[in-house]
Amino acid sequence: MNYSRIALIALGATLTASLIAAPVDEKLVIDGELEMTTVAPSPEGHPLPEVRSGWHYRTETTRALEADSFENPGMLGVEQGEELWNTVEGTAGKSCASCHQDAAETMAGLGAVYPKWHEASGKPINIELQINACRVNNMGAEAYKFDKGGQKPLTAYIKHQSLGEPVKVSLEEGDMQAWWERGKELYYKRTGQLNLSCASCHEKNNGKYIRADHLSQGNVNGFPTYRLKQGNLISLHNRFRGCIRDTRAEYPAAFSDDLMALEVYTTWRGQGLSVETPAVRQ
Repeated sequence: MNYSRIALIALGATLTASLIAAPVDEKLVIDGELEMTTVAPSPEGHPLPEVRSGWHYRTETTRALEADSFENPGMLGVEQGEELWNTVEGTAGKSCASCHQDAAETMAGLGAVYPKWHEASGKPINIELQINACRVNNMGAEAYKFDKGGQKPLTAYIKHQSLGEPVKVSLEEGDMQAWWERGKELYYKRTGQLNLSCASCHEKNNGKYIRADHLSQGNVNGFPTYRLKQGNLISLHNRFRGCIRDTRAEYPAAFSDDLMALEVYTTWRGQGLSVETPAVRQ
């Protein structure tokens, strides 16, 4: 008996038979003051007519959590990241603040333009890898292991300084276009026993329910994101790996070339949306 085929047919039936629900038509305003761009025109070449934040697909309770910084559980991670920003580590006797002073000024807008081309390594680099480069080269500290130590909260703190800024990744630097093309190929590549791609859920079945989950466009403008299901901040590469795992395929290592290419492409797909870090999702 071909169990993988049965599982695929069952999943397809779940999606097909499930309800289709339009995303809510509301505005996300943080703390009643900062209005976020959660719907934007698609960049040229995008397969969808407009891009929408995953916030529109969440429950009323979840949406309310993100709109209130005091209630947003992800802000605890941001506060931890602020402590790390000012913590001296390494042989150079430095903290992040030693070089960059007030993050509200020096990091403003930075989270909206990563991943960026990194000339020294000849590939794109995200904020997590930039943090590690600074720790090793400037602080004389050890690089963070994936999702360990202060990597997630410090990344969330830095990206939070760009809250409300529109995402804009440049494909003109270095060889970014080639990485975009590689990421696009991976986005549409079916993998695993369930023979699914990123596009299977977030493009073809966008707006449908699979069990209790309302499938969004899969835009990544809110990472690191607080997921209520896991009760923690979740990094983007962790989410990539989780989705690949759910197709019953072997997932690549974090910060591997495949996942970095996928980050370039998915970030581009959400261009124009505000940075929401830390977003709240189910």
